[in-house]
Amino acid sequence: MKVFSVFGITKSGKTTTIENIIRELRRRNYSVGSVKEIHFEAFRIDQEGTNTDRHKKAGSQLVTARGEYETDILYQNKLSMNEILKAYDHDFVVLEGVEDINAPKIITAHNIEEIEARLDETVIAISGIVSNHMDSYKGIPVMNSKTDIVKLVDYIEGKVFERLPDFPEDCCSVCGYSCTQLCAEIIKGNAKREDCIINSHKTRLKINGKDIDMVPFVEKILYNAVIGVVGELDGFKDNSKIEITIGF
Repeated sequence: MKVFSVFGITKSGKTTTIENIIRELRRRNYSVGSVKEIHFEAFRIDQEGTNTDRHKKAGSQLVTARGEYETDILYQNKLSMNEILKAYDHDFVVLEGVEDINAPKIITAHNIEEIEARLDETVIAISGIVSNHMDSYKGIPVMNSKTDIVKLVDYIEGKVFERLPDFPEDCCSVCGYSCTQLCAEIIKGNAKREDCIINSHKTRLKINGKDIDMVPFVEKILYNAVIGVVGELDGFKDNSKIEITIGF
């Protein structure tokens, strides 16, 4: 799954850029999901006095509203982006207004000042209103999503890579970088996505069908624990493929 974020100030062309990107990705037969970050503090879909609101107030910790044309799952807290993305299994997931994500980003802006306020090493492109009067900034391409959408999505296809993990800086670094540093180095062309060793080893852990990222020392603990038990059983051979399913 490839994830990237489009972010910028209000009315900078952010949503229009995302709409055009999604349409072009779908035209190319990719499956696409999206996440919208809402900065309005009072925002809530669940309104006071509705039946789902009454469920929540009665103590339900997860409320689902199923209608004729949509199903809404209402959590009673703000989820991290990592938790949210566990619900997605698409070729591309486009994030709107999300900055707390270890992924490539596209800035939308009115002017250079707005670009500078948001520019960092994870930015791969610039779009929005500013693209009406410039085509590059500090070596970063500036592309108009209305007139150059094919070019923009071609660029996204080439620059956006499979989602990286987002472990704390002191948790892994086996590749020589933190997760955020590796993201920046891949974007600059100094590293490859394959340099991340997470999920590249023989030991894989799935919970409810979803792969769980493990840093090397956790993977080693799991491996040694399983081999320590299974290795004593009849039928075990070195390099055997071992599958364990636990249900409750």
